[in-house]
Amino acid sequence: MTDPTVRRFSTPSRLTVVGDDYGPGSRPPILLLHGGGQTRHAWGGTAEVLSAHGFHVVSLDARGHGDSDWSPEGDYSHQAMIDDLVCVADIVADEAGGTRPALVGASMGGIISLLGLARRPDLGRALVLVDVATRMEEEGVGKIQAFMRGAPNGFASVEEAADAVAAYQPHRPRPKDVSGLRKNLRLREDGRWYWHWDPEFINPEGKSPRATRNPDLLDAAAASLTVPVLLVRGRMSDVLSEEGAQFFLAQVPHARCVDVAGAAHMVAGDRNDAFTSAVVDFLDPDGS
Repeated sequence: MTDPTVRRFSTPSRLTVVGDDYGPGSRPPILLLHGGGQTRHAWGGTAEVLSAHGFHVVSLDARGHGDSDWSPEGDYSHQAMIDDLVCVADIVADEAGGTRPALVGASMGGIISLLGLARRPDLGRALVLVDVATRMEEEGVGKIQAFMRGAPNGFASVEEAADAVAAYQPHRPRPKDVSGLRKNLRLREDGRWYWHWDPEFINPEGKSPRATRNPDLLDAAAASLTVPVLLVRGRMSDVLSEEGAQFFLAQVPHARCVDVAGAAHMVAGDRNDAFTSAVVDFLDPDGS
């Protein structure tokens, strides 16, 4: 497996968003969109498997995350993120001769994809929502927000950051080698390690994505869906309940759902094998 090519896309707001490009492939493109506070590296295992199946895969860092630019205005609204997605999706589709990418979005990335399709029904040829739908559990969402705000002064070491992640995800064994976590951290001049995203992203008074607080907006977006849809839920999730999944399936009768055992909200990280298999079966049901 060759390493992906790092690409930089210039958005209408003059920000640069960075992605890993896993080659043109012989099959239609796929855009992978991570959750809030994550980076494109959260999709590493999934991207490699999808690429091995011949798909042209592009995994993006959202604005303010990973290696993508931070917004000088602190604009992390869902409108701004949709603008970025539309820009990249159009570029990828042009490169594929007009074939639209499938959109695979986890948490925040799923919401942006859903709302993007409501704005532009031709934005993608299919949608995979990963542990996110039109109704989420407030307690689970609150835990995510608390974790993201939990280290305003950073960490003394990568090991300390790994301890924080392990405490947040007690169902997942703490890895002995935590060097991979460096991809999600920045070492600043004060000698401390900080998460690889703009703190303004979680400023409650700023322009952070608040679509999940607007069920009418999400309901309208769900009702507008015409592309094939797969909802992947982590069976241990405290963010998307079984009831929330069933509510979405009632809204979008043509959608399919996969419930992944042994996975919580970070489905791809918890059970990458089962998750990726479900995505491949959905996007390439004939195995052609």
